[in-house]
Amino acid sequence: MIDQLSKQLRQEEGEVLHAYKDHMGFLTIGVGRLIDQKKGGGITKEESAYLLANDIKKVVSQLERALPWFNQLNDARKAVLCQMCFQMGLAGLLDFKNTLKAIQNGEWAKAASGMQQSLWAKQTPARAKRLADQMLTGNWVWKD
Repeated sequence: MIDQLSKQLRQEEGEVLHAYKDHMGFLTIGVGRLIDQKKGGGITKEESAYLLANDIKKVVSQLERALPWFNQLNDARKAVLCQMCFQMGLAGLLDFKNTLKAIQNGEWAKAASGMQQSLWAKQTPARAKRLADQMLTGNWVWKD
């Protein structure tokens, strides 16, 4: 029944893979999924975790293709690049040419300094500081 119902709902509701306003003006996504908080919509913690896991897989895949040396980094340093890519997109991260070269060469102080001297660090200073420290030390740094 679920397969047939899914097919029928897709026909009736349509399927939109981005947020849009339905015929009543409420934010909706997918197959008629109300996400507008004004009408009690949203997603569950489990759905958020599922979306985040998919987003992380996508970012890791992008970084593995764009930076052949990515998998040679330890997990904490990989996570820095993932976070930066998550925040500013792959193109934004790839603009950090000197910093990426320093990371590739294992020049952690130079990489951390490059991160701290960027426009990104001026825009999100606390996050950039934590991530620069994580890149420098190779150890996970957590928000207080």
